[in-house]
Amino acid sequence: VCQDVVPSNSPVGAQFPFSGIDDRENWPTVFYNRTCQCQGNFMGYNCGECRFGYTGPNCTDRRNMIRKEIFRMTTAEKDKLIAYLNLAKRTTSPDYVIATGTYEQMNNGSNPMFADINSYDLFVWLHYYASRDAFLEDGSVWADIDFAHEAPGFLPWHRFF
Repeated sequence: VCQDVVPSNSPVGAQFPFSGIDDRENWPTVFYNRTCQCQGNFMGYNCGECRFGYTGPNCTDRRNMIRKEIFRMTTAEKDKLIAYLNLAKRTTSPDYVIATGTYEQMNNGSNPMFADINSYDLFVWLHYYASRDAFLEDGSVWADIDFAHEAPGFLPWHRFF
């Protein structure tokens, strides 16, 4: 089911004393304003993937996933982790691109500026985007804000990533 994205109208917090100057305040509407609400155990931008913890053709098979402490991994497990990280660095994401210009540079969206990205760098870019400085209207920079680490989404954001 497709629906409009409705950003929270809750205040960002006292640590960010501005309003209406940073696109992250209304995440994700600066990038898209509609999304899919998936049914059952499906997820993804087009509801074509299984929700975390499920697998199978109908996403009905429960899959237990254990997040192992890296210092308790065997050498074979560490090698496998490094191999997957290297694979992610060499694999272009089939679903995502990143913006290579500002909204203003894109002429309010009429001149799209995007580039393909590998799966690993997509995570790096998303983390940078969430934690970067805020650019204020007068051209100055607010360096004391971090939407990734000083916000309610910290725990679920980092658990997912």
